Amino acid sequence: MSGPDQPPDAPAEADGNLPARLGEERLNAPVVRQGMFGVQGTPDTSGYGLLRVHKAPPLHSERPYGSYFDEVADSLGLSDAIERVVVDRGEITFHVRRERLPEVAAKLRDDPALRFELCSGVSGVHYPDEGGRELHAVYHLLSITHNRRVRLEVSVPDADPHVPSLVGVYPTCNWHERETWDFFGIVFDGHPALTRIQMPDDWKGHPQRKDYPLGGIPVEYRGAKIPAPDERRHYS
Repeated sequence: MSGPDQPPDAPAEADGNLPARLGEERLNAPVVRQGMFGVQGTPDTSGYGLLRVHKAPPLHSERPYGSYFDEVADSLGLSDAIERVVVDRGEITFHVRRERLPEVAAKLRDDPALRFELCSGVSGVHYPDEGGRELHAVYHLLSITHNRRVRLEVSVPDADPHVPSLVGVYPTCNWHERETWDFFGIVFDGHPALTRIQMPDDWKGHPQRKDYPLGGIPVEYRGAKIPAPDERRHYS
């Protein structure tokens, strides 16, 4: 049935863009977490105990990307090595297949139209709810020649946390990859000396992961005692 402002021959799929339809699709997404603050089995007058957090769909940006991003994407090519592209808040991220990471990085560095000469850092991210791609390695690249920035991101499963090292392409990745291994447990294959850089050599586990126990010791103040983090209220 057509509305007063909708022509009779309007396609039925146009209703799919209505907020109600989009909201319905969002509510049908898998639930990854329930409740807030870890409160279970206790009176909850806040209503947060009934909170349902749904799994968000992977972001993906369509052309045109805007700014200089389209020019960078065209010069890079290698579309079979790029899983998806995300443009958000004036920044572009290329999600790269891990086996193609060195090839993509080398072209970004060497192509005269790109010239991303510097990798300024390697970040680790842990998404426990993303089955099969829980660990992410993120590379921040800078072109001094063109004054441009891009980001490369690689996702790997927790059961196989291996990513090719980029030390051979960007020597500055040496200590950055060591720190990401130290805190997140991502193994950078081909790294010349993948050892801990912040934690003691005999430390167990990787403390920046979200499933790492808080631990800690109680702290005493005048007239008060603060329990250790792992004994406080749990925040999910």
